[in-house]
Amino acid sequence: AAMPPKTAAKSSKKDPKAKPAKKDGGGKAKKKKWSKGKVRDKLNNMCLFDKATYDKFLKEIPQCRLITPSAVSERLKIRVSLARAALHEMMNQGTIRQISGHHAQQIYVRATKA
Repeated sequence: AAMPPKTAAKSSKKDPKAKPAKKDGGGKAKKKKWSKGKVRDKLNNMCLFDKATYDKFLKEIPQCRLITPSAVSERLKIRVSLARAALHEMMNQGTIRQISGHHAQQIYVRATKA
């Protein structure tokens, strides 16, 4: 005897649009539109150094307090893969020192005299 009300309650839960439409004349019971998502600007970063950018890289980057490939990419408008390779070179020359070598994010600092 207790079964019929239960099924009625279930169907009302499943279909909430049916109830408000009766109550307020279908004002709020509109289907939710999906937003198209945020549109990011295409990063038009260089995938190879030109002379000017490379000189800027050699001059500016060793002065930074904290050096990461993503930070270099932001500042010089180069690809992160290029920044990573360039920082590796710079480390081999001894201009900068690596403090964290996680596979996803390398962190460097400027080489101190100590």
